[in-house]
Amino acid sequence: MPNPADQPAQPQRPGPWPVLSATRFSVLDRSRTREGRPDSEALRDTVALAREAERLGFHRFWVSEHHGVPGVAGSAPTVLAAAVAAATRTIRVGTGGVMLPNHQPLVVAEQFGVLESLFPGRIDMGLGRSVGFTDGVRRALGRDKEVAEDFAAQLDELLGWFDGTSPTGVHARPAEGLTVPPFVLAMGEGAAIAARAGLPMVIGDLRSRERMLRGIDAYRAGFRPSAWASEPYVVISGTVAVAGTPEEARRLLIPEAWSMAYSRTHGTFPPLPPAEVVESRPMTAKERGFYESGLTGQLAGTADEVAHELETVVKETGAQEVLVTTSTYDRDALLDSCRRLAGLFRAA
Repeated sequence: MPNPADQPAQPQRPGPWPVLSATRFSVLDRSRTREGRPDSEALRDTVALAREAERLGFHRFWVSEHHGVPGVAGSAPTVLAAAVAAATRTIRVGTGGVMLPNHQPLVVAEQFGVLESLFPGRIDMGLGRSVGFTDGVRRALGRDKEVAEDFAAQLDELLGWFDGTSPTGVHARPAEGLTVPPFVLAMGEGAAIAARAGLPMVIGDLRSRERMLRGIDAYRAGFRPSAWASEPYVVISGTVAVAGTPEEARRLLIPEAWSMAYSRTHGTFPPLPPAEVVESRPMTAKERGFYESGLTGQLAGTADEVAHELETVVKETGAQEVLVTTSTYDRDALLDSCRRLAGLFRAA
């Protein structure tokens, strides 16, 4: 089967940021809900962002899977991916990711088989090993934390449905015989699993450089060529915020930083509030610590500042692709950030 990493990258061209010219840029949108706004709007915003990402020249657009989370509307990624693919024409569309321990591999294969049949040559299958965010969600899904330990076997079973090698004698329709490039979201042992399976790997976040580099080194060292990928392919993921001034870029980070701090101290992940609301809210010392941590180390600033940071991190990691995962309350500011970022790699 063809290797997604074998597809030719953009040729390196002269310009102020030579590394960026040889790097793909993609978007993962988590359909974050906003205070005072309906969940349906978050899903429509995702589709609108995908259209803009395509217009701007981003390589992929991925959606995520979360269950029972007030701050995320995207609970059915393959359904949302279908809506995104139907609303676009050329950009690759996929999941970042489908959490395989939550599902039967046969059903996942069938869903991606349908997507690939409807939108041939455009579908990616990003796969993760996380289970529900809380004990209640895990009980509702009929899963527990231990099921994630079987991720490697679940992954092997899933790929077998596409290869037609299932020992059950059952055939996945219409998945069997189709090529849907799989990617492993590397959390914890994910890097080693991706390497043993010979699959492309997505790893983050950009703030934890040393940990990320260790994961990438382990992945490359343990990589075994497969029918899916002949050589390692690394996608680094994280928040990238670009604005006219450093202060404006920092404001983009404020809603998500507060929501993360709230989830760490209250056990639930809330909708995004406006930045000005966050700045007026009192916080405990513990909340303030998590909040400030969420604002630290992100790739945020003016176009030149972010380009310099991106050149550095791509050189350090040798990554072939950057997956941007930025979320914020102000959708206009988010779109402006995407346009400024696209201006960097397009100009390069």
